[in-house]
Amino acid sequence: MTKKQKLELTWIGKEKRPKLEPRILLEDPAQSYHAAHRVTDKDIFDNRLIFGDNLLALKALEQEFTGQIKCVYIDPPFNTGEMFEHYDDGMEHSIWLSNMRDRLEILKVLLSDEGSIFIHIDDNELGYLIALADEVFFRKNRIAVITFKQSSTSGPKAVNPGLVSTASYILYYAKDKTAWRPNRVYQSTERDDRYNRYIVNSEEDFASWRTIPLREAFSKKTGVPVKDLNKTFGEELEEELTKFVLSDPSRVVRTARVAPKDVNENAREALSSSRRSPDRVFCSHREGRDDYFFLNGEQLIFYSTKAKQIDGEWVTALPASTIWDDLLSNNLHAEGGVAFPNGKKPEALLQRILSLATSPDDLVLDSFAGSGTTGAVAHKMNRRWIMIELRDHCNTHLLPRLKKVIGGEDQSGITKAVTWKGGGGFRYFCIAPSLLTQDKWGNWVISKEYKADMLAEAVCKLEGFTYAPSDTTYWQQGYSTERDFLYVTTAHLTPEQLQQLSDEVGPERTLLVLCTAFRGKADRFGNLTIKKIPKQVLSRCEWGRDDYSLQVENLPQAPPELGQQALFAEEVGE
Repeated sequence: MTKKQKLELTWIGKEKRPKLEPRILLEDPAQSYHAAHRVTDKDIFDNRLIFGDNLLALKALEQEFTGQIKCVYIDPPFNTGEMFEHYDDGMEHSIWLSNMRDRLEILKVLLSDEGSIFIHIDDNELGYLIALADEVFFRKNRIAVITFKQSSTSGPKAVNPGLVSTASYILYYAKDKTAWRPNRVYQSTERDDRYNRYIVNSEEDFASWRTIPLREAFSKKTGVPVKDLNKTFGEELEEELTKFVLSDPSRVVRTARVAPKDVNENAREALSSSRRSPDRVFCSHREGRDDYFFLNGEQLIFYSTKAKQIDGEWVTALPASTIWDDLLSNNLHAEGGVAFPNGKKPEALLQRILSLATSPDDLVLDSFAGSGTTGAVAHKMNRRWIMIELRDHCNTHLLPRLKKVIGGEDQSGITKAVTWKGGGGFRYFCIAPSLLTQDKWGNWVISKEYKADMLAEAVCKLEGFTYAPSDTTYWQQGYSTERDFLYVTTAHLTPEQLQQLSDEVGPERTLLVLCTAFRGKADRFGNLTIKKIPKQVLSRCEWGRDDYSLQVENLPQAPPELGQQALFAEEVGE
């Protein structure tokens, strides 16, 4: 039988996958932080800031948070070959793709069925990343490729030959498009000057409405003659006209041609009547929808259909498109009170993403936290959040920024738009050291840093058990079902001790016992499964490896038959 073929992106080393150790997370209470008092009843305290390698951290989150993340935003190093202040942002394509693949696969597991992911990238890796993300999330779940205008053509870049690069891109995927339910989001835009008529008596019955030119209405409002408007207001005239329009958009209208076939039967009669009586407005009522209004054989359209309240301000707005050119990321140095050259994203960008993909109390994850914009915005928008950062700026940038947000001291970014007053908190975690380490003879042994409770929690995670130590029964350290338990000890268990355990467990329950050594036959007790550590787990993981960061390390040589070509797309068998 012929194997099914598929088109996929192939690169050197793609078949190599890390055997990640599912580490436990250790809270550092001295770094965890919360507000001095409750600000509202909806304050959120159980957010998480994790310091450590993001691939290990994602693996550590897998057991507890699988299927729970509503939205992922990541802004990984763009692999441009440049060296940024906070990131080693240069990597061969093959290494970069392997590392991104490993992370995307875990992120997909963490996403809820209705969840979505936003991946920020520039055009250097855009094409490859689309092919990779299509493979991980499936092409049918790709929602959009968003173009984000992050700078203008002015400044030093403008003197470079050729085209000036002003955009980056955001890949938007759903975990499952059939379950995906986005919110409606609007983008502000310039005033639509086609709406150039003003209803002077809108409080009266619609049949007697009278309209005058918009500028004439503005003239009456300001007391400035129409002919003097340009001279009086100068460059501010458009801004003042916009304010006037948005102050009562239901009075500002335009007419549009409409064919009888484009409206329902009742509306056709109103349309026809408006032609016979051109100075009168006719209405056709619609149940559950805006009524039709007709004047002189054309439809009357109100500016109120374009006016939307965004961040507490009435603006002209349209449904958000895939071109985001209204959120320039320049002049961001003051946001959050932290400097992060070449990496910080505007809070308004994350606000739009979270408004589109989440609701209050949803869980948001950013595994390349950078300057902490995702967590800061999620917190201000009453979303729960998890952020992961390996570099030192986790402590020098993220901690101070988040504390200001929680304390209500951060007045930058979206604070005023969402009327943020402070409150809530977060817990600070580090990744535990590797469970196993090599002694001076090269033998793998349990790390001396692991106390009894840490060891039990780590082994529970390795075996897929939930860590939940009993207050009354010493051997109930974790469970997989209500009758299946786990017990971990560094003791050498004797036959007598195993018999006692078996008696206490009883015939209705089972117990997985992991110990450093035991005497007797492992299958003697029907309700006990006895295994040795570290032997039981030695082959499970890459022990002792603490850094899976996006850096070039030991770049593999290309196979001779491929020469030096690192990337190609081809049809391969599954």
